[in-house]
Amino acid sequence: QVHLVESGGGLARPGGSLTLSCASSGFRFTLYGMGWFRQAPGKEREFVATISSSDSTYYSDSVKGRFSISRDNAKNTVYLQMNNLKPDDTAIYYCAKGLFGAGNSLAQAYDYWGQGTQVTVSG
Repeated sequence: QVHLVESGGGLARPGGSLTLSCASSGFRFTLYGMGWFRQAPGKEREFVATISSSDSTYYSDSVKGRFSISRDNAKNTVYLQMNNLKPDDTAIYYCAKGLFGAGNSLAQAYDYWGQGTQVTVSG
């Protein structure tokens, strides 16, 4: 049974940093691409970043240069390092398991999702 559990969310000031983690179980983590998405109040879920099974990464324009996705295959965990946070980054952040080894920016390319972790940038 696949489980994805996000952690690391919280409150940050503009310009601050947070690191999100997504602990995975129930599948061969090394074989699949992983992604991070977010959903702000009143908005649709949007792509943030993805990493392939071979560590290729891709980012949305809104976070490029500020966020960094990485994975630790020994720990079955994917991370999202978020720097220079802005109020517009406020959202619930979700990690997701890809259908294939390639990374992907489309939500349809993911088959399992975590429960989400709240990130609030204010102050």
